[in-house]
Amino acid sequence: MTTDLLVVGGGPVGLVTALEGRRAGLEVTVIEPRPAPIDKACGQGIMPAGVGRLCELGVEPHGAELTGITYVCGDRRVTATFRQGTGLGVRRTELHAALVAAADRAGVQIVRDTVGSLTSHGSRVVVTTRSGRELTASYAVGADGLHSRVRRFVSSRVMAPKRMRRFGFVTHLSGPTHTGPPHTECVQVHWGGTGEVYLTPLPEGRTGVAILARAGADPFEVLAVCPEIAKQVRAGGADPLRGAGPFLQVPTRRVRDRVLLVGDAAGYVDALTGEGLSVGFAQAGAAVRAIVTGDLRSYERAWWRASALPLGLAAGLVTVTAAPAVRRRIVPAAAALPSVFGSIVGVVAGVADAPAPLVAR
Repeated sequence: MTTDLLVVGGGPVGLVTALEGRRAGLEVTVIEPRPAPIDKACGQGIMPAGVGRLCELGVEPHGAELTGITYVCGDRRVTATFRQGTGLGVRRTELHAALVAAADRAGVQIVRDTVGSLTSHGSRVVVTTRSGRELTASYAVGADGLHSRVRRFVSSRVMAPKRMRRFGFVTHLSGPTHTGPPHTECVQVHWGGTGEVYLTPLPEGRTGVAILARAGADPFEVLAVCPEIAKQVRAGGADPLRGAGPFLQVPTRRVRDRVLLVGDAAGYVDALTGEGLSVGFAQAGAAVRAIVTGDLRSYERAWWRASALPLGLAAGLVTVTAAPAVRRRIVPAAAALPSVFGSIVGVVAGVADAPAPLVAR
């Protein structure tokens, strides 16, 4: 089988890459072994920039409107609203189903298989699947996640500082939480001594619960900052916890020959800042733009433009909040400097803005 663009990984960022490729006039094939819809442990909140990118591609999943972010620590709370547009609280399965439907309408071919090997020969990339199928493409994009196989071809070294290792756990509640005001349109971030709890409004009054904790921490220890939710989860009133991590893994490069990396494969952004999908979508557009123009080196620069700020924010916050005394001061500091907090949220909400890919001639 021969195609213009081969995307390895059919998660949200992989499918957005495929849609961007089709919009640019490329023939696109996606390799993904898992049946749709694919679930994943994630916060399930999409920042306004990411929502805008989905709308441009004709993808409008059913979700709950998000108007801002609220930080909570004990009785203290501070809210910053998004300055441009709104975000979306959406179940990962709902988002993936909408993307699969859009890919099908766009003529993207999806091959249900697993990559066995990948090689680059001059102007072609050859992938052999575990079932023995051979696929040839002009370009390949690795969108196969945190533990990417394609990344092993592109970058032999990955930066993953042990002191910054964090893991995530996700569950869902069937109704709104009672950790403060009635079910709001803001993502609530509850700061505890060893991690954070993210509460994301979802459709039909459901709530997504994400726990971010340092390696070795008990997720229920972190969840103690939300005692009512912890009680529901322990009593079986929520879905079983799903885990992911460790986070903050960054390869030393994103391009080798005719192979590029996007999304988690290109460098996982700790979920602390909440814009992982938006950044991944921006990377997808930048990768396709580099392919269409034939200037693959430009993708490294574009990747840094889309990723440097969230990576820096995440690394900085994870580092400085390692001390419990600092963690206790985060919300009071945000409340004392609301304009600064609002500016940070505004930047995060629109950080993924990037030029749309060119259309192939």
